[in-house]
Amino acid sequence: MTSPHVGKLTFSAIEPGAGLKKALSISRSDVIREIASSGLKGRGGAGFPTDVKWNLAAAAQAPEKFVVCNADEGEPGTFKDRVILDCFADLVFEGMTLAGYVIGAKIGILYLRQEYSYLRQKIQDTLDRRRKEGLLGPNAAGKAGFDFDIAIRLGAGAYVCGEETALLESIEGRRGESQMKPPFPPMQGLMGQPTVINNVETLANVPHIIAKGAAWYNGIGTSQSRGTKIFSPCGDVQYPGVYEVPFGTTLREIIFGMAGGIKRGRKFKAVLMGGPSGVLVGEESLDRRLCGEDLNPGAGALIVLDESKCIVDLMRNCAQFFYHESCGQCTPCREGTKRMLEVFNWWAAGAGSEDDIKLMDSLTSAMATASRCGLGQFAGVAFKTSLPLFMDEYVAHLKDKVCPNEVCSMVKVHPELVEGQEVK
Repeated sequence: MTSPHVGKLTFSAIEPGAGLKKALSISRSDVIREIASSGLKGRGGAGFPTDVKWNLAAAAQAPEKFVVCNADEGEPGTFKDRVILDCFADLVFEGMTLAGYVIGAKIGILYLRQEYSYLRQKIQDTLDRRRKEGLLGPNAAGKAGFDFDIAIRLGAGAYVCGEETALLESIEGRRGESQMKPPFPPMQGLMGQPTVINNVETLANVPHIIAKGAAWYNGIGTSQSRGTKIFSPCGDVQYPGVYEVPFGTTLREIIFGMAGGIKRGRKFKAVLMGGPSGVLVGEESLDRRLCGEDLNPGAGALIVLDESKCIVDLMRNCAQFFYHESCGQCTPCREGTKRMLEVFNWWAAGAGSEDDIKLMDSLTSAMATASRCGLGQFAGVAFKTSLPLFMDEYVAHLKDKVCPNEVCSMVKVHPELVEGQEVK
């Protein structure tokens, strides 16, 4: 965490409960209207309008409704939610309570990834304090008839549970596997009841919007991407950390301004936007703006690579991650991620041919079309976006049988000896 850059903008201090108390003094429809006017979109990567989810759940007729905070931050290179929960948990819980008021829910659940279990007691202490202050429980925040409380549920370390329906399956005690949609969670979610699921960062924005107004929020960011976004540059930068900036900030400003540029005096090569499931961009994109109308920032991870890194080795690492994390439920993802890993292992070992590039392009396109959830659908995005930028490196591995950066072993072996094995 790089504290000078966290807390300057949206996450500046407001009086605890200010947003909630203001919301409870107006109608539910007015609260949704304010959220809609602010243009708040999901900060977990998908960028879905927050007010649409809330509207659908509020309009649904059901005996029970739920609010779920998705804190299953499993994308490598992304650690913004961890910092928010550690430093601004009150904002997250206030956002959840606001959502509960709007849709008519009595129960909120914070789904915390297993790797963040060390934060559980601190978060629980915050919940206990909020109950003592009357901000949770019966007649929450002094609103007669508004009963809302929050519980913590731990995940089991599965990346796929970052997907909404897999997360709900996990909460209900089943194996985390994505489900077919529709129905969507706001209509039929946890226990078959209407459920709003929002990311940690999304919910932490809500109290500020209500307390300070949509007009204030609209003064930050761009016309299509309102407010701020939290980024976590890591890898080959001088100062990896967490930085909150207005939408529209350039990639160069974050990497070379805030994160201090490339360490060890080396040159910049590329950055993986949003983690292994995101796009790979090079030097040509450094002055592009991070926002919906230019360079989509995804969940906020910025994995920076210097000139010494090998693109084939990077793709192999990404493939290893997806192969390990696939739940195995659907064939395109289960078999596709395995095949991706095998092929990248071939290339790193000096096997394969230039024809394999077309094979991989076709495979990743099929996975994007036929996979059941985002894991398989986006597993090949980094590879596809790397092709026009680093075709020369792929050709060097496949035609010349050399790794330009001398990272890959390039052992001259026959492909059949590598297939199905991970070459170390």
